[in-house]
Amino acid sequence: MEIAEDDRPTGRAMRRGAMLKCPACGDGRMFAGYLKVRDHCPHCGEALHHQRADDGPAYLTVLIVSHIGAPLLLWVFLTYQPSPVSMLIWFSLGAVVLSLALLPVLKGALVGAQWARRMHGFGGPGAEPSTS
Repeated sequence: MEIAEDDRPTGRAMRRGAMLKCPACGDGRMFAGYLKVRDHCPHCGEALHHQRADDGPAYLTVLIVSHIGAPLLLWVFLTYQPSPVSMLIWFSLGAVVLSLALLPVLKGALVGAQWARRMHGFGGPGAEPSTS
């Protein structure tokens, strides 16, 4: 049986995941907690326990926050010349808040990409490797 290439569009699945929704139906909530992915979608029943996001979302979060923060830090320092202590406080707070906001979004997008690409057991029935 040949699987159609676009029956699980990666972009749509990643958008749904980034909105913290099930990549399959787009209606059910993917997370049971802040970063805890549900075993199954409460709306369509799609198995989500196969996900292996691990450290990927954290690395992407650091990459994005750093690429936003570094130029902004330089611009603020050169333009307004605030005290180093105030910059430390405000940029640390901003980095923490932005990281906490981005982490579940990026994890959802990564789980959506894994689902769309049929990675780590998301391929459906018969996709699991045999144990014999």
